Formats: sequence, C-alpha cells, structure tokens
Amino acid sequence: MKRYALVSLAVATLVIMVGFSTVRSNNQLLICFACGGGGVVDKPPCEAFTVKVTFKNTGRGEGTWSVNMAFEGEAWTWSGVPQTLTLRPCQTKTLTWNGNVPYNAPIGSMARLIVYYNDSFTPLNWWIHVVTGAELKITSSTVK
Repeated sequence: MKRYALVSLAVATLVIMVGFSTVRSNNQLLICFACGGGGVVDKPPCEAFTVKVTFKNTGRGEGTWSVNMAFEGEAWTWSGVPQTLTLRPCQTKTLTWNGNVPYNAPIGSMARLIVYYNDSFTPLNWWIHVVTGAELKITSSTVK
C-alpha cells in the first residue's frame, strides 16, 4: 500500500512539473499553465484558427510584457499581432489571436505554436497540420 502511495505521489509531482513552464522576465516569474495540454489540429490552407493563451503573474510586483505568438514550421510560418500584457501579482489573463493558415502552406506540413514575450519564448505543444481542403461535390448532371 505504501509503494502505491509513493508511486502515485511521484506521478502526480511529475505531471504538475511538466504542466507548468516557468520563465523569468523583468524579474517577475511568469507561469503559463496553458502550456500543458496540446495536440495537433488539422486545417486546410486559408482556414481560420483561434489561439488562446492564459498567463499568470506569480511575481511579487506588477509586470508588463510584450506578448506575441506564431506558428513556425519548416514549410510555413504565421505570426500574430503583438499585444501588451500588464498583470498585478497573482492576476491571470487570457490573450486571443485569430489567423488563417497561409494559402501556400503545403499539404502534409506542420507548424508549432511558439509564444514570445519580451526577449523570451516558449514553444507550446500545439501544432497545425495542413490537410487538403478540396472536396468534390456533384452539383448537376444530365442524361439524354
């Protein structure tokens, strides 16, 4: 029973450590719990996407950051518009970016979400996988 409790505690600790990414910026500790999770989202070229990232100031003073995000891959990239984020201690805020997969993004290619703030960046575990957007539909027919 003790072994099970120790293993459970170790696994829980590991999950918590992996779920939190921490960085220092302007002497303020910024934790992004949204960095946990992730996955692959299938999108055809030109299709819209929305990115939401939640930030928390875990420092002892108010902090201001210039924040932006981008999808970066070998075959294509897309960058959002920078936003200014000001947070008091313990305050959280979710920022949102809207974009479209580039029309020339090759089918089968992937790009990873990267969040930039001041002079730092954090790659997140979110990817866009470009899939074919072509669909064939019969709109009319005739027989004589």
